[in-house]
Amino acid sequence: MVGSSHEALHRIFQKDPALLTRALQKVLHVPFPEPTEIAALNVDLTEIEPVERRVDTLLRAETDVGTYLLVVEAQGKKDERKRGSWPYYLSYLYEKYRCEPVLIVTTQSSATARWASRPIRLGFPGWESLTVRPLVLGPDNVPVIADERQAERDVPLAVLSAMAHGRGPQAPAILESLASALRTIDPDNAAVFVQFVDSCLADPQAQQMWRELMTATQYFWRHPLAEQVREEGREEGLEQGMEQGRLQDRREMTLRILEWRGILVPEAVRERVNTCTNLDRLEEWAQRAVQAADAREVFAGDEE
Repeated sequence: MVGSSHEALHRIFQKDPALLTRALQKVLHVPFPEPTEIAALNVDLTEIEPVERRVDTLLRAETDVGTYLLVVEAQGKKDERKRGSWPYYLSYLYEKYRCEPVLIVTTQSSATARWASRPIRLGFPGWESLTVRPLVLGPDNVPVIADERQAERDVPLAVLSAMAHGRGPQAPAILESLASALRTIDPDNAAVFVQFVDSCLADPQAQQMWRELMTATQYFWRHPLAEQVREEGREEGLEQGMEQGRLQDRREMTLRILEWRGILVPEAVRERVNTCTNLDRLEEWAQRAVQAADAREVFAGDEE
C-alpha cells in the first residue's frame, strides 16, 4: 500500500510507464522518441563499497533511435545533497548500462520545482566538466484536467493532474472529473490510481472529498485503503444499500464543495439538497457547486 506522496509521485510511472514519455512530449515539450518497449529496472545503485544509493523509479525505454534510461526522482522539498547524488546516479547508470540516462524530477511544490530545474554544473566556471539539466514535472506545468471527457481520454495523466494540483482551488473540479473517468477503466487499475491520489492530497478537505467520491465505487472497497477509511469511521450508510449511500454521498458532497469554497449555504438550500432523492439531479448539483458563485446557482435551470 502506498503510504506517502513521495511514493505515489514516482510509482505512478511504474504503473503506467508510457505516461512518462507522454509527459516528456506533451508537458515538457521534449522531442523524446516514441518508445517501442519500456521495462522497469532495478533501482539499487549500490556499489561494492558500503554506500547505499537508490533512485526512486528506473525505466528502460527502447526507441527507434536508441535506448534511454528514464530516472524518476520524487522530491518533496529542496535538498542540496541531491545536487551531488543526481550527477552520480546518471554517471553510474551510463557506466553500468551504456545507455543515455534522462533525469525527471516530480514534485507538488512550485518552489521545489524551480530549485530542481536549475542546472547542476560541476567544475571550473565556464569550463564545467559535467552539467546536469533535470526535467521537472510540477504544478506549474502539469495540465489542470477538470473536464470529465478530457480525463477519460487519458486517465493516468488525469491522475497526475490530481496529484499535482490536489491542494489548489481547482481541486474539486479535478477530483470530480477524475472520479467519473475512473469508472471507465479496469477496476483493479482504478483502485491503484485511487490510492495514488489519496496519498498525495495534503489538504484534509480535499482528501475527505476524494474519499467521499470514492465510497460509492465497488473497486475502492476491495482496496487496502478501504480498511483505513473504515477505521476512520467513513463507512456510515454503506449497509443501508448502495443506492441510498450514493444519494447521501452526493448530498454531502454538494454542500461540502460549497462550504469548502467559502460560499454561504442558506438553510433553504441545505434542506432542498438534503431532501432530494433524485441521484441524477444530485450529480448535476454537485457539478454546478464547483463553479457556482452563489449557493442557489446549483439549482439553476431546475423546476421547483
